[in-house]
Amino acid sequence: MNDRWYEIARLDHFWIARRFEVLRGLADGLIRQAGAIAEVGCGQGLLQRQMEDFYQVEVTGFDLNAAALERTASRVSPVCCYDLLEQASEYAGRFDLMLLFDVLEHIHDEARFLRALEFHLAPGGRILINVPAFQWLWSRYDQAVGHQRRYTAHSLRQVAQRNGLVIARSSYWGLPLVPLLVLRKLWLARHSHQSPVSAGFSCPNQFVDRTLLWLSRCERIPQRLLGTSLMAVLERAD
Repeated sequence: MNDRWYEIARLDHFWIARRFEVLRGLADGLIRQAGAIAEVGCGQGLLQRQMEDFYQVEVTGFDLNAAALERTASRVSPVCCYDLLEQASEYAGRFDLMLLFDVLEHIHDEARFLRALEFHLAPGGRILINVPAFQWLWSRYDQAVGHQRRYTAHSLRQVAQRNGLVIARSSYWGLPLVPLLVLRKLWLARHSHQSPVSAGFSCPNQFVDRTLLWLSRCERIPQRLLGTSLMAVLERAD
């Protein structure tokens, strides 16, 4: 992830707040039932902190960005500078739920990565994943933050099936924000001098931020029509 993104993202950013609301709507029961939980690609710990505050649980955080880990927002959850591909024996089959939020789209070799992730998953464990949706929304912003691709429910299902996984439930989200991403795509295409990350993710003031949060809530979850992101629960195929 681009370092500028870490500087902009914060707990009260409308997109971070809305993403957590969608998580609760889609997987509240799974989270409450899970024992050990981990987040892969935890960055500066925003999702960990949200989980701590709302669910009163610890979420082990893994990331390779040591600088992001040093400024983690997590208060009680452990963070580890750890490469999932190492498959350390101490983590084998340890986690009932693994959070993979806005990570898979950065990975070139999806199959190898998902196999490594499954190594850490307990029997009956599940993966809760969030990815950007629809390739036609691709812009300079995606390129700047290191995305390899955007997904649809169909393409994510194909990735899951190729790796022995199935989608147990899913939802697009961010439907009210689709016009804004189209405008972002056009704006960044015409203003090559603009920083894609700053122009594409930051909010100029709190009023705009709160307005976008209100707007983003104008959809029901789950929904399978359209969105800027896709969230899904993956589990091993029988």
